[in-house]
Order: sequence, then structure tokens, then C-alpha cells
Amino acid sequence: MARRLSGGRAAPGFTRAVSPALALLLAAVFTTLLVLPARATGPAADTIATGERIYREGILPGGAKLRAMRENRTLVEGTTAACVNCHRRSGLGNVEGNYVVPPVTSKYLLRSALENTSDLEMTHVAGYHQGHTPYDDASLARALREGVAADGRVMSELMPRYTLDGPAMAALIAYLKQLGTAIPSGVTDTTLQFATVITPDADPVERTAMLEILERFFATQAEVIAAETRPLKTSREIKYRVTRQWRLNVWQLQGPADTWQQQLADHQRDQPVFAVLSGLGRGNWEPVHRFCEAAQVPCLFPNIDLPVVRETDFYSVYFSRGVLLEADLLSSWLLADAQRAPKRLLQLYRDGDAGAAAAAQLGGDLHASSVQMVERRLPATAADGDLAAALADVRPGDTLALWLRASDLQRLPATPPAGVTVLMSGLMGGLDSAPLPPLWRPLAHMSYPLDLPERRVARMNFPFGWLRVQHIPISAERVQIDTYLACIITAEALGHVLDSFVPDYLLERLEMMVSRRLANAYFPRLGLAPGQRFASKGGYVVHFDAAAAPSAVPATADPSHGSGIRVVADTEWTVP
Repeated sequence: MARRLSGGRAAPGFTRAVSPALALLLAAVFTTLLVLPARATGPAADTIATGERIYREGILPGGAKLRAMRENRTLVEGTTAACVNCHRRSGLGNVEGNYVVPPVTSKYLLRSALENTSDLEMTHVAGYHQGHTPYDDASLARALREGVAADGRVMSELMPRYTLDGPAMAALIAYLKQLGTAIPSGVTDTTLQFATVITPDADPVERTAMLEILERFFATQAEVIAAETRPLKTSREIKYRVTRQWRLNVWQLQGPADTWQQQLADHQRDQPVFAVLSGLGRGNWEPVHRFCEAAQVPCLFPNIDLPVVRETDFYSVYFSRGVLLEADLLSSWLLADAQRAPKRLLQLYRDGDAGAAAAAQLGGDLHASSVQMVERRLPATAADGDLAAALADVRPGDTLALWLRASDLQRLPATPPAGVTVLMSGLMGGLDSAPLPPLWRPLAHMSYPLDLPERRVARMNFPFGWLRVQHIPISAERVQIDTYLACIITAEALGHVLDSFVPDYLLERLEMMVSRRLANAYFPRLGLAPGQRFASKGGYVVHFDAAAAPSAVPATADPSHGSGIRVVADTEWTVP
């Protein structure tokens, strides 16, 4: 089911009567065209693909590495020499300190100043000089090989001088000519279409909470745009003004996971979107991630515990590695002290939930330490007594890892097994509000891939203030705050994009600005270097304060301030 928070009307069509004579003439012309040989309309697709590989990967036709010499006679080759490092994937350039890298897409590189000044759709990007001398194939080849611009100027020493033969040069130029010419999906003169994706296993309370944040944020975007709209004084002012209204489409997935990618493709066909914003899932986000990569649709900060870690992918950006980061935090803590290193590790998780991948990650981290590994996969649906049965053979000295949700933590036996060390997932269990039975708390060490509660208080004031102004009650705090943060970051990145609505450029600008943010809610800092897709990279291992009165904590308690139970750090902020 797709839910769209906007209206639409099909454009009217028209028909016109055609005379019999004209119909016969058109038929004859059409038949003639069918038998004419096809005429090429541009470079072959494989030539452009070759140019793309040179530009992005630094790989020449035949597989050899691209080679170039900087002006200081430093040799660079392969991925280090690839154009994408400076001009970026979008081709719209970059800013590195005092150096500005110009755009190299066709309209900025190949068109004359007269063409560009008369084009009302021409948008500003850093590094573009409107009056520059346009390139042609010959001058562009000279610039790439010799570092001489179209106007005869010697280029900066940052610009490598490439060793490119004729076919490789032709392929690269063919790729540059089509770079930036694709029409972005989900963008009109008046609207930007977004989607949020919800998987079938999403928690209903969290679903309602997330949608309330998104719907209200989108409504406030419309209000801001309406308030700022004013008559234009000049025709050129449109170049610097972004007045497109955000529209939200809710893509609720249904059925088995192997059908989700097709469902998403169908939604994108019926209502194309520019980006997927936020989203919600528990055990499996892989089909959504694959769809966004295939469709080249940015997927920005979904609320999930198990993101997809694939270094070569580009279009999905996450707050952190979720439970995989938690597993690394726990293994680092265990291995930092020989006395903590487990002899037998027993891991519990529910079938189909994120805990299965977390258990595999922790087991892999500890594989070389000769730990005896035992996994207990519980059925997907909770049953009375299944936790007690899974713990029946736990022995003194065992390390017990609980990759369980709050609802399962509440079902644990009142008395823990004797002499065990307990590890647990903060994200899955509810952080400070994890409803562990009172006697389990002194034994537990929890992974905590967020800032500590007392350190994030000031940063939380801003999102909490927005929620109060919008009269939104706290119902699923972490989902609500992270969704709001995703919206704010996206809005800021789009402010840097101006009217250059290229998906790759949105992600590049997001990479550049996210590390400059000061108010990141749960996270002490966020940062994305080019190619990185996890904005927060570390966390703590914590334990519950022994001085706090042990008491049962409701599973719905607010994780940052409502439990009354304090956590104490076992480690400094750690980046595994």
C-alpha cells in the first residue's frame, strides 16, 4: 500500500481527426523508417561505461590502472588518480579548504558563457565561473593530458596530467558529455517527492511515532515555503531560490522479504521520488538498500538496527552500524582484559530479528580467541518458558550475550544463572530503560552506541523543544528524535544543493555539512568522509549504577530520561 500525502491530476489530452490521405502518407513514411538502418544518436553504451570506470575507479580499458603525474612530479595511479576523488561522483565539484574544484558536467564544462547566462535553469555551484572559455574535445583532451585550460591558462598543481591514449580519452570525454544530463526523479518546478519505507515487522507504536514526526515536519516545510514566497524582482533571482514543497509518500511493504524490492520498484514507477527519508524496520533492510542502489535513490537515515554494510555502495546513509557496531564494542571490551575474555559464550536471539547478525558478528570478532561458541536461536514468536529452556545449561563462568528486545528481557527468569557475565544490546533492549529483572542488573554490561545521557542533555533540548511546539507526545523517543534529526539534516543538505537536484550531489553535500553540525541529539558527533556511509562510528560499554534502586522499568519508558536508572561507562568513547 502506498500512502501519498499530496494530490494530483492527470494532464488533459486531446485528439484530432486525420484525413484518409494523410493517414496513408503517414503509414508510408512509418514503413520506410522501419526498413532504414538504425542511426547512432550518441556514443555506444559500452564506451560511456568505459569512461565511467576511468572517472570513478581509475581503471583503463583492458583493466590497467589509470596513471597521472602531478606538477610536483608525484605519480598517482588507479583509484588515487580517479577523477571522482576531486570532482566527485556528481561531477559538480568540491571545496577542499582554500581550494575549489570546479564542476565538470557538460553544461558547466562545454557550453559558452552566452548559453549559460541566457539559461534561466542554470544553477550556481561552487567553483563555476560563468564567463569561462568552453571546452571542445581537443581542448578537453589537452587539459587532461597537459593541464592547460581552454583559455591557455596553466591549471592548478592539484590537477593531475593524465596518460590517456586515444580510445581511453574518447571514452572519458563521452562520459563527461552525458554526466549531469539525467532528469532527476521526483522533482518538479513546485514539488520534491520523498518516500518513507516501513517493513512488515516494524513496531506499530514506533510506526505511528515516526509518521507523526515526518508528517508534521513536512507540513512545517510547506508553511516556511509559503511564508518566504514573494514576487520576483528579476528573472535571474529564481536561480538562487528553492521553493519546492516537500511531499511525503508512505511505502508500506507487505509479505515476504523477497518481494519487497519489486514492491518498491512498483511504487517508484507509480510515483517517482527524489529520496527515501527515514523509514522503519527491524530484522531485514537488505531489499530496501538494494532497491535504492539499483534505482539510484538516496536513502537517508532509516530507523533500523541492522543496516547493510557494503563499502562499494553509495546511496544509503545510516546513523551507525547498529547492532554490528554494538557487537564490535562488546568484543573490544572483552578482549581488552584477559580476565574478561570469555571461555564459553552463549548467545540468545530471536529468529528473523537483528540479533542473529549481531551474534554472528560477535562470534567472528572472538573467533581467534578460542572461545567456545554456543548459539540459541529462539522462535520468532515468543512462547512462555522458551527463554528459561534456552538458559537451562548455563554454567558458572559463562558469558551470556542477550540480543533480545525489551519484551523478551521482561520474560527472563527472576533469578539469573549463578556466576555468569551478562552482555546485552542497548539498541534492542531499550538503553537505560531496558526492563531487566532487578537481580540481572548488577551482572549486565550493555553496548551503548550513543552518547551518555548526562552528556547529551543540552543537545536534546532542541528536538524536545520542537516536539513540544508541535504538541507531539513522547511515545518512542529514540525513533522520534532520530527521525527529526534525519529531517533536519536533509533540509540543511538541500539548502546547500540549491536547485541542483542531482541525487549524487545531495549525498555529497550531506557528507560535507554533517560534520559541522553541533546539535546531533543522541550522538556526540557525526561525520562522513567521501565514501563513508555511517555517520556515528563509536560508542561505550556501560553498566547500570549499583546505587540506583533496582526496580522494574516499563518497556515503553523513555530511554534518555524517564527510567530513573543511571548507566555508568565501563569504557571511554571507542571506535572499534
